[in-house]
Amino acid sequence: MAGHASPDQLRYELDTMLSRINAMEVTAKDEFQVSVVKILRELVLGQIRALDEFGHHKKAMDLLTLEIFKARSASAGGQEPGAS
Repeated sequence: MAGHASPDQLRYELDTMLSRINAMEVTAKDEFQVSVVKILRELVLGQIRALDEFGHHKKAMDLLTLEIFKARSASAGGQEPGAS
């Protein structure tokens, strides 16, 4: 069973898809094909935004975990949580 792809690999694949979609728009012959290309572009851009948001959430969770660890360490040592 293969593991999940890294965020960098996913971003690369989404950028590649976006490039192909842009090429499809250039070769589109009628309004239907242009409409499909626009829909595909929005779907890929949505995935890119979701991937970026996930990265922001991950950083926030890491910072929150660090602050909880600091607070617990300070309280275990008899110090106030904000004191250094």
